[in-house]
Amino acid sequence: MKFAPLAALATAAAFALPAQALDLSDMSTAEREAFQAEIRAYLLENPEVIMEAVAVLEQRQAQQQAQADVTLVENNADALFNDANSWVGGNPEGDITLVEFMDYRCGYCRRAFPEVENLVELDGNIRVIVKEYPILGEQSMLAARFAIATLQQAGDEAYKQVHDALMTFSGDITETSLRRLGDGFGLDVETIMGHMDSDAVTDVIAANHALAQRMNITGTPTFVMQDQMLRGYVPLDAMQQIAADIRG
Repeated sequence: MKFAPLAALATAAAFALPAQALDLSDMSTAEREAFQAEIRAYLLENPEVIMEAVAVLEQRQAQQQAQADVTLVENNADALFNDANSWVGGNPEGDITLVEFMDYRCGYCRRAFPEVENLVELDGNIRVIVKEYPILGEQSMLAARFAIATLQQAGDEAYKQVHDALMTFSGDITETSLRRLGDGFGLDVETIMGHMDSDAVTDVIAANHALAQRMNITGTPTFVMQDQMLRGYVPLDAMQQIAADIRG
């Protein structure tokens, strides 16, 4: 077997051709060893090729993940966008819906909070849905139960007040601190506290966790903007660009 020049053999044969086009089984042991040595030498002399290959792989994986996420959104659209048990804010008639899975003890959720508020205010045409998704321990669960109980017992406006306060709350979340917070807004705290462990509140949390599991959501914040999933913190300018791309 006469070997082609090093670069041509390594790049054209090893990387460009389909697997079946290069049949190593037709080579003798010596030819196979020589071929492998040629590839190794080429990669050592041109290590940037490895980085280029990794970049291509990562791009393909990202595209595959994005398409898989689109399918997940489509399969769970009703639970995401038409859930009567989740708070809805922003513009109810907005042309884009932004769903956020959040935890009050999540540092990145807190960082994203003003970004989302600014996005909604500056855009004016975004509908927001909050999915209470407590995953960071007992205080997260306590805060989520209080917020959901507030929504169910006192309505949307009261929920928004409590939600905003909890997103910026410093210190431990306890029943005492929640009572103090509710009192500050003039809420019927006894009714809300008495409702926190009800089946109605438990069912909302269970439904959100089940939805997150179906959608392979393991961390907060996770956003769904129309048909796109945004896993993790997303700055304001990036969310604005995504919204523009969706509309465009």
